[in-house]
Amino acid sequence: MSKSENIDSQCPMDVTINILSGKWKLSILWNLANKGIIRFNELQRLLPNITQKTLTMQLRELESDNIIYRKIYAEVPPKVEYRLTDLGESMKPILSSMCEWGKFYKQTSSNN
Repeated sequence: MSKSENIDSQCPMDVTINILSGKWKLSILWNLANKGIIRFNELQRLLPNITQKTLTMQLRELESDNIIYRKIYAEVPPKVEYRLTDLGESMKPILSSMCEWGKFYKQTSSNN
């Protein structure tokens, strides 16, 4: 089920929070934004503390919200790749701003 359903009845901030809520979604998007196309196993290696079940669930939610695209190749073993959609690409500046703020916070909080 898409987290963006009933978007007409939510304020824009709530829509964004609902789509991006989840411990791993921002990390998944950050990796896709920086690497482009990533296979499932590579994402799992990049996020060593995530379980396969959680990664699958987070990816499916992002796909149902049209933030990422999943391509399945008819091979044995199956090959699955993920990339940002155009809508997902529009989040790159937001993700970059969040990264910059995190750096700023680390510098500022370590000086106190």
